[in-house]
Amino acid sequence: MSTVQSFTITQPTQIHFGAGLIKGLPEIIKQTGGNRPLLVIDPGLVAANQDNNIRVPLENAGIDFVVYDRIDPEPGLRLADAGTNLAREKNCDCVIGAGGGSAMDVAKAISILLTNDGKAIDYLGVGKIKKPGVPKIMVPTSAGTGAEVTFTAVFINEETGSKGGMNGDPLYPDIAILDPELTLSLPPHVTATTGIDALTHALEAYTSVQAHPISEMYSTRAITLIADNIRAAYADGRNMEARGNMLLGSLLGGKALAIAGVGLVHAMAYPLGGMFGIAHGLANAALLPFVCAYNLIGNLDKHALLAELLGQDISGLSLRDAAEITVEELHLLNQDLGIPGSLRALNIPEEKLPEMAEIALTVARPVENNPRQPSKEDIIAIYEQAMEGSII
Repeated sequence: MSTVQSFTITQPTQIHFGAGLIKGLPEIIKQTGGNRPLLVIDPGLVAANQDNNIRVPLENAGIDFVVYDRIDPEPGLRLADAGTNLAREKNCDCVIGAGGGSAMDVAKAISILLTNDGKAIDYLGVGKIKKPGVPKIMVPTSAGTGAEVTFTAVFINEETGSKGGMNGDPLYPDIAILDPELTLSLPPHVTATTGIDALTHALEAYTSVQAHPISEMYSTRAITLIADNIRAAYADGRNMEARGNMLLGSLLGGKALAIAGVGLVHAMAYPLGGMFGIAHGLANAALLPFVCAYNLIGNLDKHALLAELLGQDISGLSLRDAAEITVEELHLLNQDLGIPGSLRALNIPEEKLPEMAEIALTVARPVENNPRQPSKEDIIAIYEQAMEGSII
């Protein structure tokens, strides 16, 4: 890649990373000028009594906050509108998003809707947000989406059943607090799917046609961190070193995707979420090896290096053979993490594949970023391969 390549980077989020840093949340709220935050929190944290890690520091500091926990794994636009109405009614002047990507996306959208007219549906697309939102603080409790450092919020459009995103610099969070201690209670299956989600972000950003030296710096380090630690975090969630490295890998993957974008895995995963309610991380994980196999010829050099980043020895191999090692390793990784090896195992009806392919092609930016440009027939063929699954 030429070092004179042109690129523009926006990275406005202040990041606090370290064990125990959630205790400093009250001071960070004061730093933003906020007094009454809306706490948008994953209901799974509440059900597992893990919300105390966030609530107690606020209560001890005497901060008056409002809780909004009506968050679905694949949130609809109406959840953002309802949260905005609650924030207005309670006079909230800042927003905290705590949990996985869904809670953080809803929080980012609420922040914007509090200062911009209209409803969430009005801001689907790129560049439609005109005014900055109220201060927004993100607290990820899984190592997955990287939403704490991205300018996107993804939703299901209830009217159409399709999945799409708000995109624009005003969605960048002001502050992110990444505390590995908050991820220790993640069950193995969530560790697996969120971890592969983070790996997909980094891998697709690395192979994106928009990649450049800065994005590659983030994506390659993210891939290595995740590949070296995801199995250990899955096997023993108490492993603080693995948890910390996974959270850092997710953060760096988020930065990479914010700069270079994602690719065809994400475009093809959207219909799985929008039509069948498959969680985003699981959808990405189920598709990743098959899309990677399709993409190999689009950039053999990078796909060969991916094998090495994933921890494989490629010495003496041709580029093609090394690239194919990448696909094999992705299949094996899914197998080790208990992720279903086929779309059939996720109960996806085969007759829906053409419709899914049509929807995937409408997810324009990821398709354009992909190193190999697909036709509808190509996408159907990838879905068909994923239906049958891996032979490994």
